[in-house]
Amino acid sequence: MRNIAMIAVFAILLSFFMYIALNPADFGYSGEGLNFGHPRFTDMDDYFIHNAQNQTASNNVVTSIVFDYRGFDTLGEATVLFTAVLGVGLGLRMLRGDEDDE
Repeated sequence: MRNIAMIAVFAILLSFFMYIALNPADFGYSGEGLNFGHPRFTDMDDYFIHNAQNQTASNNVVTSIVFDYRGFDTLGEATVLFTAVLGVGLGLRMLRGDEDDE
């Protein structure tokens, strides 16, 4: 009985969020807020498209943004991921070491 109730709650929440995503105007959002397939226009997009190759010498605009324009941010994200993997690895190694001692 408990599983059926959890599935029903999940289905209701999923339906609610799908309705919000597909009908943003009903919840006070303009049509631009969640308009799938038609992103908002920004001047930054055109700037990157027109200047990325000249400023970074990269043929791929996404690569130039990730590594050149946002290099320090990418380095920070890589550091966090490395630290997380290192922590999990050390934790698992300590668990394995405890089992070997028994």
